Amino acid sequence: MEPRHLRNLKTRSLVIHFIRDFFTCNNFLEVETPIRCPVIIPEAHIDPVMSDAQYLQASPELCMKRLLSQNVQKIFQICKCFRKNEQGPRHLPELTLLEWYAAGATYLDLMDHCQALVGHIAAGLGTGSILVYQGVSIDLNAPFDRITVADAFDAHGSKSLALALEDGSYDEIMGFEIEPFLGIKRPCILYDYPAPMAALAKLKPDDNTLAQRFELYAAGIELANGFTELTDPVLQRQRFLVENQIRSDRGQPGLPMPEKFLADLATMPDAAGIALGVDRLVMLFCDAATIDQVVAFPPEAL
Repeated sequence: MEPRHLRNLKTRSLVIHFIRDFFTCNNFLEVETPIRCPVIIPEAHIDPVMSDAQYLQASPELCMKRLLSQNVQKIFQICKCFRKNEQGPRHLPELTLLEWYAAGATYLDLMDHCQALVGHIAAGLGTGSILVYQGVSIDLNAPFDRITVADAFDAHGSKSLALALEDGSYDEIMGFEIEPFLGIKRPCILYDYPAPMAALAKLKPDDNTLAQRFELYAAGIELANGFTELTDPVLQRQRFLVENQIRSDRGQPGLPMPEKFLADLATMPDAAGIALGVDRLVMLFCDAATIDQVVAFPPEAL
């Protein structure tokens, strides 16, 4: 019997193969953008990794959106990304992300893409519609469950969404009281995030306190984060300034404004985009308890 690590690497290779197959069959263009850049997205909750006075990307988002502004309609990319001080059972400082963007789409379309992609991978692997992960059976048949952030706080949180935002306990309650219960029997789409929790997303036209953002969960694991893209460069600059102010308040250095991205944003079409953690998705299909089990070399082995 071959070692489990080798089986996991074979499954990983197949998952990536079926990801490419899915997007190619749906007329997405695979692109490659620079990993090392002079600017990255100013985000309060991500510490950048430096490389010779430039940044290793935490996401290819800026460059991929700039391609949309050049009339490239549907694109995807599988790439390495880097996040400082992120390591644990579900986190690596060097991770593999899948990102895709589609002009004319909204976050509702991305929800459908997620369902179809997971089903395509399961069919390719021959796992069937029931995935067993850590002893729990997860039904992969569409439609996935959907719940708003506000309803999730009411169902699982110790206080309402409004109170959590007011007293600053949002992240704690989301991480410890809500996320572990999402996607247990069926993958779950958590959607309509509070506007302050979606710096790059459009607000809902009928309620500007909420953003057109969602996350995909399975077995309590966050797999993907997507949204209808904000295309207003003035508003986007203001949101970046807010993110930098949060960093400053925490004693962290501010990040430079991505001026070329903001300039291109003015010509970017309405679109939607999403990032999906490939390592975490492979964890599910390998029934792996930790992320270290599905990469060739975890940091400790180097």
